[in-house]
Amino acid sequence: MDDEARVARYRKLREERPELFTNPPGAPFPILSEPDEVAAAEAQFGQQLEAHGMPAAWALHGVVYEDPFQIILRDPVRTPSGHLGTYVRRVARNTDGVVVLPRHGDHVILVRHFRHSTRQWHLELPRGFGEKDQTPEQNAERELREELGAAAVRTHALGVVQPDTGLTSDTVHLFYVEIDLYDAAGEAAEGITGTVRVTPAELAELIRSGELNDGFTIAAWSRAVLSGLLPVG
Repeated sequence: MDDEARVARYRKLREERPELFTNPPGAPFPILSEPDEVAAAEAQFGQQLEAHGMPAAWALHGVVYEDPFQIILRDPVRTPSGHLGTYVRRVARNTDGVVVLPRHGDHVILVRHFRHSTRQWHLELPRGFGEKDQTPEQNAERELREELGAAAVRTHALGVVQPDTGLTSDTVHLFYVEIDLYDAAGEAAEGITGTVRVTPAELAELIRSGELNDGFTIAAWSRAVLSGLLPVG
């Protein structure tokens, strides 16, 4: 994306989604909008980068990357010490994601999922991006259908988590769902090669031992336990 397109897309995004650019009272990193301040932020941070052997272009603000799932921004900001610079963050293109803890009788159903980002297999709960014009509950039900071929019998919302506040504004909704039937084969097209049935005690041990290390799964499990919906042992 060239300089003109990068800045034009950033301005359009500010108009379309102003909630992403709010400056709460007392915010230590206010996002700048005055042209002179924006130019100064780019220049000052660019000089710092060059002093460390890095390209000054890494200081230029705007939308630096986007695809169907995410947008990477570089915002002009003022730091708590009063210096000007730019700060990178990631925002979701669509709506909030969902994580579903499916309970089938006395067992929790996990999926075995190969994740490209880690190049590893993971045991985790069904989860995915949200789709526009659907509520979090509807997105959760869709994930159940897609990954387990299951329908919800009873659903309990477990609140939300923001998994990486240092990098992204993503918000993810957690759900505890009771199901009666599911497909153990998984969704091969998404890298899911099967399901694993575990008791609550076995799930707790997988988390304790580190064999299950997916943060979304650990968050949903913690909320379900603390809400009294899932026993630890």
